[in-house]
Amino acid sequence: MTKFRTLDHPMIPMIRWDPQRPAEWINDHIAMVHAISNVYIVTTDDGDVVINSGTEQQGTRIREKFEELLKRRLDIRKLIFTQNHTDHIGGWRAFADPQTDMVAQRMTQQLVDERKMLTNFFTQRYANVIASLMTGANKQVGTPEILPESLRTFDEELSFVQGGRQFLLKRLWAGETLDSIAVWLPEERVVFTGNWAGAIHGALPNFYTARGDRQRSVPGWLTQCRDIVAQEPELLITGHEQPIEGKAQIRSDLMKVHDAVRYLHDETVKGMDAGMTVPDMMQQIRLPDHLTPRDGRCPPHWIVRAVYEEYAGWFRHERTSELYPTPQSAIWPDVVAAMGGAEQVALKAKDELDGANSERALHFIEMAVAVAPSNQLVRQIELTVLEALADQTEGRIFDLLGWLEGRILAAQGALA
Repeated sequence: MTKFRTLDHPMIPMIRWDPQRPAEWINDHIAMVHAISNVYIVTTDDGDVVINSGTEQQGTRIREKFEELLKRRLDIRKLIFTQNHTDHIGGWRAFADPQTDMVAQRMTQQLVDERKMLTNFFTQRYANVIASLMTGANKQVGTPEILPESLRTFDEELSFVQGGRQFLLKRLWAGETLDSIAVWLPEERVVFTGNWAGAIHGALPNFYTARGDRQRSVPGWLTQCRDIVAQEPELLITGHEQPIEGKAQIRSDLMKVHDAVRYLHDETVKGMDAGMTVPDMMQQIRLPDHLTPRDGRCPPHWIVRAVYEEYAGWFRHERTSELYPTPQSAIWPDVVAAMGGAEQVALKAKDELDGANSERALHFIEMAVAVAPSNQLVRQIELTVLEALADQTEGRIFDLLGWLEGRILAAQGALA
């Protein structure tokens, strides 16, 4: 039994959907509904602007919540999507009135089409990372999105005035998706950033998710972060949680994350130029205490790897075998046999774990399981190794803990 669960991670309350939780005012003309990703409305003297729409299942109830708060029917002139994920765009039909102009960045359609093309691939990967949250649930996560035919798109910027309020949409291509955008109310110094900086404000951005996505640009994100701070917003509204108020607080929060990411970037670049290997950099580069971020979705060493691969790609120049299709696992049966069989290799994994070498233990046990997946001793030691790794996360890294929980469930299933 592990000490920590993804169910107890700080991200879970942020994305919990409560149909009974009412909409709430942020100020006298901006309101929000808490959903898997929050939905916002900006009221004007000439209609409403809605930002995001929740999932397909949530859209209608989200609209009802806004109308209950405003005590009137919505007059939606603009529906803006800050990115293409299901929890942002899925509920659009509930907001698509005849007069509604629906707007997204130009890449949105392409990215939705790609996700449809790889539905089975990404559904299974997503289920692998949130396996414990889905115990007993349908493993088919969501459905392929269908975007409105009338969707209007823009490339880098789009500005408009609605009911006397100025809006400026700006692409944030280094955010969570290539079509991420910021929605600015420049005269009010308000910015909606969606999940550009990740799901958890103050945590490290997730430049590569365990479920799998296109890798995001670390130097690009750093530039965009500085650009946002330079505009001196006084109200920062993200995809989750409550808005952040005050120019000084926003600058402090964003620049702490910026400086942490910049430190990891710069130290990785130094290591690359000095000839260090990726594993050595991932092991040795550590954030200083004053840059310790809020608990989030990725550990710092994932960003080290992301920086390396953004600059240098997949060929590390460490082994010639990297260039050929035969994986190292192809010779595991021979290695296991030479070591005396799968149980002996599993016992070696246990020795490594007892010696506080959990990552070495993982390598040995993966070989043993590959050769003898039905062996009870092998799977029991695998479970022990995985539970130790899960406990080492201290419940702080959602994606890593989620993946380990999935492997733990698989090991438990094999033992049963």
